[in-house]
Amino acid sequence: MTRMPQNDSATGTATPPDSIRTPRPWFVVLIACAGQFLVVLDVSVMNVALPSMKADLDLSTLGLQWVLNAYSIAFAGFMLLGGRAVDLYGRKTMFLAGLGLFTAASAVGGIAPEGAYLIGARAAQGLGAAVLSPATLTLVTAAVPAGAARTRAIGTWTAVGAAGGAAGGFVGGVLVDLLDWRWVLLVNVPLGLLILAAAALWLREGRADAGRRLDLPGAVLVTAGLATLAYGIVRTETSGWTSAAALLPLLGGLGLLAVFVAVERRTAEPLVPLGIFRNRAVSAANAGMALGGASSFAMWFFMTVYAQNVLGYTPLQAGLALVPSSLAVLVGSKTAPRLMAVTGARNLAVAGLLVAAAGFAWQSTMTADGTFLATILGPGLLMMGGLGLATTPLATLATSGAAPGDAGLVSGLVNTSRTMGGALGLAVLTTVAASAPADALPYAAYAANPGASLVPGYALAFRVSAAVLLAAAVLMAAWLPRPVHRTVQKP
Repeated sequence: MTRMPQNDSATGTATPPDSIRTPRPWFVVLIACAGQFLVVLDVSVMNVALPSMKADLDLSTLGLQWVLNAYSIAFAGFMLLGGRAVDLYGRKTMFLAGLGLFTAASAVGGIAPEGAYLIGARAAQGLGAAVLSPATLTLVTAAVPAGAARTRAIGTWTAVGAAGGAAGGFVGGVLVDLLDWRWVLLVNVPLGLLILAAAALWLREGRADAGRRLDLPGAVLVTAGLATLAYGIVRTETSGWTSAAALLPLLGGLGLLAVFVAVERRTAEPLVPLGIFRNRAVSAANAGMALGGASSFAMWFFMTVYAQNVLGYTPLQAGLALVPSSLAVLVGSKTAPRLMAVTGARNLAVAGLLVAAAGFAWQSTMTADGTFLATILGPGLLMMGGLGLATTPLATLATSGAAPGDAGLVSGLVNTSRTMGGALGLAVLTTVAASAPADALPYAAYAANPGASLVPGYALAFRVSAAVLLAAAVLMAAWLPRPVHRTVQKP
C-alpha cells in the first residue's frame, strides 16, 4: 500500500517519509560546521591584514581597532536574539538568513573604498554571525540523537569552530602575502555561496515552538546592554578603565542588563527564561566557556603579533608557525568524546583547563630571541590542546541540559559566553600588556630588535591568562554536576 505524506511536526508542512531529500545526519553536521568555521575564522583572520589595510585605506590606529571590534561587538550583542529567533522562526531559515547577510557583508567589505565602509561591513558581518552561529549548533543537536553520537557531533562542531579561530592567522597570512588584504574578506563570498546552496537544497526546516512570540523588549534590552558593555570594554584599550569614555558605557551596559533581568522576571514569554540558569550544567558550563574564550582569543592575537613584531616573521611565516597549535585544537576536540566516556565530562573539562593553564604558564617565559620549539610550538600545543579537550565537554553539558524549546537559546548562550569572554579577555589582557614596564635595553640591543621591548607585556598577559584558567579549573571542579554522562549503555 502506498504511504501518504506525513505532516512535519516541526514545520506544519507535508513531507514524504522516505524522501530522498531527507539529509543524512553527517551531512547536516558538515553544513553546520562549515558555517561555524566561517563565523569563527573572521574573528582572527583580520589580524595579519591590519598593516596593509592601514596603508591602503589610510586608517588611523583607532580605525584599525574598530575594524576588529565592530565584528565582535555586533556578534556578541545580537547573539541571544539570534538564538531565540532560531527557536521561533526555524533553524534552516535563520541559518540561510544569517549566512546570506554574512556573505553579502563580506563582499561589501572586500571592495570597501574607505574605512567607514569597511567598519560598517564588519558590523553587518557580526550581525549575520550572531544569527548564523546559534543555528549551527542547533542544527547539530537536532540532527543527531542524544548519546555518544551527539557528543561526537558536538566534538566535531567544537573542533571546526576552534580550528576557524586558529586558522585565522595562517589563512590571513597566505592571502595577504600571495594576493591582497581584501581577499581575507572576499574569500568568504564563494565559500558562503557554496554553503548556502547546500543548505537550501538539503537542510530541513524545524522550529522548537512556532506558537510563541519574540520578546521584543527583552531582545532590545539584552542586545543594547551587551553591545554597550562590549563597546565599553573596547574603549578601555585606548582610554583606560577609569576614564569616562570607558566607565560610562560599562556602567550603562550593566544597567541595561539589570533592567533586562527585571523585565524578564515579569514577562509571560521571556527571551531568556531565567529559570534555565538554575540548571547547574548550563550555568557552570557557560561560565567555563567565557573564561576559556577570554584566554584563547587573546592567545591568537598575542602569538601572531609576537611572531611578527618580536621574532621578525612574515605574515605567512607567522601563520605557518601557528598551524601545529591549530591541529592541537582539532586533536583535543576530537579526542574529547572518547575520553569523556572514561573520565566523565566534568573531569575532562577540569583536566583540559589545567593542561591549557600549564601551556600559558610556559608561554609566559618567552624571550626576545626565543626559538620556534620553545616559544611557539611547545606552549602552543599545550594551550590549544587543553582548550580543545575542555570546550567539547563544556558545550555538551550546556546543550544537554536544555529543553527542546530552548535549544537555540542555549546554543546562543554558549556562543555569547565564549565571544563576550573573548572580547573582555582581549581588552583586559591588552591593557595588562600595555601597563607592564619594559625591560631596560642597551641601545644596540634595541636597534637590533625594537620589538624586544614588547616582550615583558606579552609575558605578563600570558601569566594572567594562566591564572584565569587555573581559577576556571577550580570553579568547574566545584560547580559542574558530578553524575552527568555516566549513564549505562543498554544493548
